[in-house]
Amino acid sequence: MPDTERESLLRMLAEQRDFLRFTVKDLDDDQAAQRTTASELTLAGLIKHVTATEREWIEFIQHGAGEIDYEDPATFEAHAQGFRLAGEETLRSVLADYQRTAEQTEEYVRTLPDLEVAHKLPAAPWFPEDAGWTARDVLLHLLRETAQHCGHADIIRESLDGQKTMG
Repeated sequence: MPDTERESLLRMLAEQRDFLRFTVKDLDDDQAAQRTTASELTLAGLIKHVTATEREWIEFIQHGAGEIDYEDPATFEAHAQGFRLAGEETLRSVLADYQRTAEQTEEYVRTLPDLEVAHKLPAAPWFPEDAGWTARDVLLHLLRETAQHCGHADIIRESLDGQKTMG
């Protein structure tokens, strides 16, 4: 019997990924890397960020929280770089990485015995002390994070050339 909850979560996450990909349809690298608002966010940067975020949270489901030093300026610089194309990266390459990450996520989640696999969250100012998340919580968080960034992407794209994802 199929796990309808798991498949529903994966389907909704896939739909949000598709909305995000749609916001970069027919753009070149320069357009995808262009800031169009007061924010530092760009379309390519958002895709790069959600890709890394998804990989990090799947790693959390697999192995638990890693150590992060929030006092280290390098931590903040690495986070900021996660929103920018760097080196040889292109819109096409970050989209390909996003696709691979999505496939790996879906494959892994389907192998879990259930969605109750849980780990303690990392120590961070935005998490309650000693709280934990299940694989279900992680999938819901990824869905929320991706949907939130879809909204950002819609604003950036509309500011760029008037294109709207919906409407």
